[in-house]
Amino acid sequence: MGRIRRDIREVTVTWLGVFALIGAALGLSALFVAGDARTKAEEANAVEVALTEFAITPSTVSVPEGGELLVTNSGAVEHNVAIEGTDVRIDNLAGGESGRLDLGDLVPGTYTMFCEVAGHRGSGMVGTVEIGGPGATTHEHHAGMDMSANNASDELMAQRTKSFPAETEGVGAQPLEPTVLPDGTKRFDLTAEIVKWEVEPGKTVDAWAYNGVVPGPTIHVEVGDHVQLVVKNDLPQSTSVHVHGVLIPNAMDGVPDITQDPIKPGETFTYDFVTREPMVGIYHSHHHGEKQVPDGLFAPFLVGEMVVPPGVAVSQEIPMVLNDAGVIGFSLNGKSFPATAPIVASRGEWVMIHYFNEGLQGHPMHLHGMKQLVIAKDGYPLETPYSADTVAVSPGERYTVLVQATEPGTWAYHCHILNHAENDQGMFGMVTAFVVQ
Repeated sequence: MGRIRRDIREVTVTWLGVFALIGAALGLSALFVAGDARTKAEEANAVEVALTEFAITPSTVSVPEGGELLVTNSGAVEHNVAIEGTDVRIDNLAGGESGRLDLGDLVPGTYTMFCEVAGHRGSGMVGTVEIGGPGATTHEHHAGMDMSANNASDELMAQRTKSFPAETEGVGAQPLEPTVLPDGTKRFDLTAEIVKWEVEPGKTVDAWAYNGVVPGPTIHVEVGDHVQLVVKNDLPQSTSVHVHGVLIPNAMDGVPDITQDPIKPGETFTYDFVTREPMVGIYHSHHHGEKQVPDGLFAPFLVGEMVVPPGVAVSQEIPMVLNDAGVIGFSLNGKSFPATAPIVASRGEWVMIHYFNEGLQGHPMHLHGMKQLVIAKDGYPLETPYSADTVAVSPGERYTVLVQATEPGTWAYHCHILNHAENDQGMFGMVTAFVVQ
């Protein structure tokens, strides 16, 4: 009997040891699970961005309240990220380094992020951070919303929209008439200069402009024309002019130190060529282009006429130059909403619109209510035109579309990267309207 008790006691002790080991294992497992849960929770609030020469990718991020950015420098030189108007920033990161930028002190809203290293922001290292964006706002937050603040915000947005189209000084992209020389040569005189340019009511900037306007004057010539562009440089910096997308002699290509010397301040240079084919092109600076072009040195250059489908009679031909950087910023034809110009057409009319992207980002241009018939890319007619409500235009690209004004009303017309068209004050930047009377 004593042996049986001893055996039972030994078995009991053994099982107690097993239970203790199991308990310890479960405890460790719980710790690992809890730690893993915390890691997952932290990662759920972290949004990755990459820094390169010269971009922040993605350029628009949505971060939950209390979240952070996981920043990786994938470039070769040092970069950082700072939040404009705040003290929130991450130290400079060498190539290959990563770090976390805590956004927990920022209230919900839309912020600009950018690289503080000299010259990097102007070269394109800028983007948008939305704190507490879609999916991050809880029902409890909505239930506790300050309705008076919400109503005030709605009223501010409404006032801005109702002011469209707002009047500003200056209109760009207007036709420039040539001086016709005795031999038939069409001479266009252009002066590159710094001028005060009203982008929208209350926002006046020092723009770099051709003949005092942004975009510069539209030049429209015919196939086979002998053309001269006489460019006077009244800027404080050397410049040049490249006629983008138009076939011209190599010596006239406008690339300093490859085809010509830069046009120094106070100097004049004449570009001389004969046009060869119909084209939708654009002329712009090709010297210090990262600054001079976004700041305003761009303008349409059209050769001949675009081929349209049978039975289509175009009533208006409209250039729409897209920009997103420099002192001009998000804009259509050098203006930001509500100062952008609407397109107005009578029911049944056909309107031809040329998109020119002179910015640093792609822009999907979206028209409400009516389709766009895409008939040419980079000035070259498409064998098979196609219909779209959104046409994506990358930097340097040109698209030509036809819109038939079939649906009466005022239709929104904007870049569909939404923070290029709206902010916490309402619509801005790359927004206009297509009005069918």
